[in-house]
Amino acid sequence: MTEAEPDKIEEEFIEAKNNWELERLYVDLASSKGKALTPVEKKFLRGLLCGFSPGEIANIVYKSRSSSTVRVYLSNGLYKYIEEMLSQEAGNSTKVKTWSRVTRLLEEAGYKKERGSRGDSGSPLGIGGKGEQGSGGEELTSVIVQREGSIFNTMILSNREDWGEASDVNIFHGRKTELSQIQDWIVEERCRLIVLLGMGGIGKTAFCVKLAEQIKDKFEYVIWRSLRLAPPLGVIVNQLIPILSPNLEIKSPDTIESSISQLIACLRSSRCLIILDNFDSILDSDANRASLTEAEYVLSQIRYRQNYEAYGDLIRRIGDSQHQSCLLITSREKPPEISVLEGEILPVRCLKFTGLSDTDSVEILKAKGFTNLKEEECRLISKWYAGNPLFIKLVATAIQELFCGNFSEFLEQDMTVFGDIRAILDQQFNRLSNLEKLIMSYLALNPNLLSINKLQKEIFPMVSPRLILEAVELLQRRSLIDIQSSGFSQNPVWIEYFTEQGKSKK
Repeated sequence: MTEAEPDKIEEEFIEAKNNWELERLYVDLASSKGKALTPVEKKFLRGLLCGFSPGEIANIVYKSRSSSTVRVYLSNGLYKYIEEMLSQEAGNSTKVKTWSRVTRLLEEAGYKKERGSRGDSGSPLGIGGKGEQGSGGEELTSVIVQREGSIFNTMILSNREDWGEASDVNIFHGRKTELSQIQDWIVEERCRLIVLLGMGGIGKTAFCVKLAEQIKDKFEYVIWRSLRLAPPLGVIVNQLIPILSPNLEIKSPDTIESSISQLIACLRSSRCLIILDNFDSILDSDANRASLTEAEYVLSQIRYRQNYEAYGDLIRRIGDSQHQSCLLITSREKPPEISVLEGEILPVRCLKFTGLSDTDSVEILKAKGFTNLKEEECRLISKWYAGNPLFIKLVATAIQELFCGNFSEFLEQDMTVFGDIRAILDQQFNRLSNLEKLIMSYLALNPNLLSINKLQKEIFPMVSPRLILEAVELLQRRSLIDIQSSGFSQNPVWIEYFTEQGKSKK
């Protein structure tokens, strides 16, 4: 397709007009560019606003698996124009970084249409005003749901569901046992607080969406909030209370403690399911203080970021207080309060996610287009990445884009940790203390180590047994290791990652 076909280009991704102020956006971006956007640039922009990745845009427009053309257009053009435009408006530097941030940045800048400006919608998301009338006389509320960058219009039979930025789970693999277990905890055993733990990419977010869709009819309210951008607790609570008590005149509380009290009162009066995704975004560690040159290692405790300690009060009070609702949290690291609150017969529970089975991993590869891979090749990928859904998707895309789908050529690289996979691991690696890094590296090089006692005796340089014990406990809370009767269990990608770390130091 060439730029000489504007009519055809304008027909693509036209649904972006329904949700975005396109003409105003075109004008503002043209100002940053210094001249009008080309039809191709407009087309790719609409594709991003519809939630499509560069690879998906390339597949739709060019019927090609290669996204290189689209990525060049975006990196050398649109991303720069968007960054310059938003930086000028905000008065500070704004970076796009990845395609998935475009919709969020432009929405925050006010380019997304208000619900009231559309002919088929009602009030803004989260408040739920008057909508259309259903065939049976029910009031229908049109809710705009943002799912990993894609915008969908969904009609629901009440104004009591707010899915925020919940992911699309039309394609969901495995987790039947976990779904049944958590559903029992929430519906039958009336747990008040549940924490789902697991390393990045293991599927916690998608699982929660699937679970909430299955049990939403058991609740009067279902509300989803992502903490990825680390909103202060006051922002979250002040969003939740008006949704849970729409007819109540609520006075502005003097303190965050008062806000939490109001929220818990709402959780008592109504049966609510509240999901806080990416809880680890508000957690921090003091790993930078750890030094191998000190007489004793300093451990990096899991704690809250500065000015986010109130989230700990929220967890304690929701876990301790009597109410009829449930708070569901996803995190890579266990929040500090959970160890005291949780128990097998207590209303606070914790479940650590492991990878998908080989069978479910194969289904992901098939969904990514690998229908001709041999069974042993599929199982090899599943083993390498320990059934991590995101890692399997990332490596499948890499094989398609870098090796034209040739699995054998990828095998010749003898490399499993690279690109976005390495970036995810780097992020969690940087939160570790030097002692935790030393233990992870030692376990990677000694996979047959059987017990903490042997680790305490054999690790070099020698460290006090107490610190080893505390560090192992922290690594478990960070979802990085497991201790089983057969010894330590460490994810294969972490083994390669730390093995490479060791080689690079030599």
